[in-house]
Amino acid sequence: MNEFGKVAVLFGGTSAEREVSLNSGSRVLAALLGQGIDAHAYDPAEQPLDALKGYDRAFIALHGRHGEDGTIQGALEVMHIPYTGSGVLASALAMDKFRTKLMWQAAGLPIPEFALLTAESDFNDIEEELGLPLFVKPAREGSSIGVTKVKTPGALKAAYEEAARHDPLVIAEKGVMGGEYTVGILGDEVLPIIKIEPATEWYDYEAKYNRDDTRYLCPCGLPEAREMVIRKQALEAFRILGGRGWGRVDFLMDEAGNHYFLEVNTAPGMTDHSLVPMGARVAGMEYPALVRRVLELATND
Repeated sequence: MNEFGKVAVLFGGTSAEREVSLNSGSRVLAALLGQGIDAHAYDPAEQPLDALKGYDRAFIALHGRHGEDGTIQGALEVMHIPYTGSGVLASALAMDKFRTKLMWQAAGLPIPEFALLTAESDFNDIEEELGLPLFVKPAREGSSIGVTKVKTPGALKAAYEEAARHDPLVIAEKGVMGGEYTVGILGDEVLPIIKIEPATEWYDYEAKYNRDDTRYLCPCGLPEAREMVIRKQALEAFRILGGRGWGRVDFLMDEAGNHYFLEVNTAPGMTDHSLVPMGARVAGMEYPALVRRVLELATND
């Protein structure tokens, strides 16, 4: 008896992260099929929503817009299909880095200094205020798409224009340069922290998906007591946005060892380079068991 019924694995989609999603979803589908689960591929870019009728559960392996921002979650709720990951509100909030920051700021969580940019911004003032280097990002894209590291005075305006090609909502963020880290969330469990050491200047799209010289350290090298404090706070950061099921919280450290939360990913990558499977493995959970656990946590409450 298949306890999950007929399962749709949603991947592909229309966002800028389509290629990554195809990679994630094909691995998830293979892992489910390998466990005898009645799983089927569903690509919203190629099939109508109606094609999901008759499914008992959905595994969302979509990344970016229309997959991770609450829209497909809303559609699945209307269709009464339980799905993996966060609900409509948490998905929409986490996809919006600007509003995520406002929520965390209000809750007193540590975040890097930031500014919202518009075409009318005083770019010189913002450069001075935040200091260099700083990062400019489209607020609602993932996988570092449209992100620029600004290192030289006067370069902020061009970085803003590049980001604005991807999203009208653009933020500038103070560069916190003491290390990049991430931590996976699985139900009520917080996975071990991973330290990311890119061979490139920062953890860009290339370092995430196309290079084999990015180093991932797990254990991450932080003292155990410090790691436990951050893990507990990462779960709080996730829950403040309404996160549920599973996800990933990214954070930075400065040279003095202070941490700053960066963003939440509510439909994390499941490729062979991906971070949640890496953290799960260190916690003693192999990829097929991780996929099964995520599916078990599916809900539409």
